[in-house]
Amino acid sequence: MTDSIDKTEGPTGPSPSSTPPAAIKAIPVRHYGRWVSGVIALALLALVVYAFSEAAINYAAIPDYFFDENILTGVRNTLWLTLTSMVLGVVLGAILAVMRLSKNPVTSSIAWGYIWFFRGTPVYVQLLVWFNLGLVFPYINLGFYRDEWADFMTPFMAALLGLGLNEAAYMSEIVRAGIQSVDEGQTEAAHALGMSHGKTLRRVVLPQAMRVVVPPTGNEVINMLKTTSLVVVVQYLDLLRVSQNIAQTSGATVEMLFLAALWYLILTTVLSIGQFYLERRFARGSTRNLPPTPWQKVKANMISLRRPEVAK
Repeated sequence: MTDSIDKTEGPTGPSPSSTPPAAIKAIPVRHYGRWVSGVIALALLALVVYAFSEAAINYAAIPDYFFDENILTGVRNTLWLTLTSMVLGVVLGAILAVMRLSKNPVTSSIAWGYIWFFRGTPVYVQLLVWFNLGLVFPYINLGFYRDEWADFMTPFMAALLGLGLNEAAYMSEIVRAGIQSVDEGQTEAAHALGMSHGKTLRRVVLPQAMRVVVPPTGNEVINMLKTTSLVVVVQYLDLLRVSQNIAQTSGATVEMLFLAALWYLILTTVLSIGQFYLERRFARGSTRNLPPTPWQKVKANMISLRRPEVAK
């Protein structure tokens, strides 16, 4: 007696015409804690907004003075001081980084001492020192330049030296980390081809070190923009100083501080966007997939919020 053969199955398993298994309906786990924490956060935010809405603050003064000529002058001065201080800090920091890595003990020790001093003292104190050196040095004599200290050390010069020289100490460590991140085999190969030490540094090491140097440098630029608010102590007409002057004449002290904070927030946001795209550019070739842009992140989040269609 022969066994009956199931015609729907072949010798190796089910035939292609067999019915596919039903799709598994996955039910996501509900995280009630997320909803509770979200409600608490919104409640706290509502309390803060309510408190400021009930405060005696003339919010109409902010748009009235937002594009005031003096405010715009303060914004320009702040941006100019940020740019010049960062240029001084980056150039001097790169020189200090090379000196720090030098095998010459004299140059290495000088660079280490510079970094030790400027990183170990507050930038606020350094600004005051530069601004008040005229009390002990009536004249400045550089051989090729001689002038009274009060004429030489203007508020802008005091702010530039105070911020730029301090920034150089931090930039030197950033550049040094970038140089040391490049494999030593790159330098050895360049020397084997007959390239000098300086040419190897310019053509081989520094271009590769930029991927490590650029991200923290962008952070330093944003930090420098905010640190410029300290130059009010040397009477430089930056954004904060101009806002305080307007506050004294108009009586809107808190409103002008809010206005200055809003301008700082706008400027740092613009710089942050520029930093993101600059980092994205230098990331080409080092990562398989470039980091998504803000618009791509928004698009991805919108897609993830859509309810997936159930397969029928």
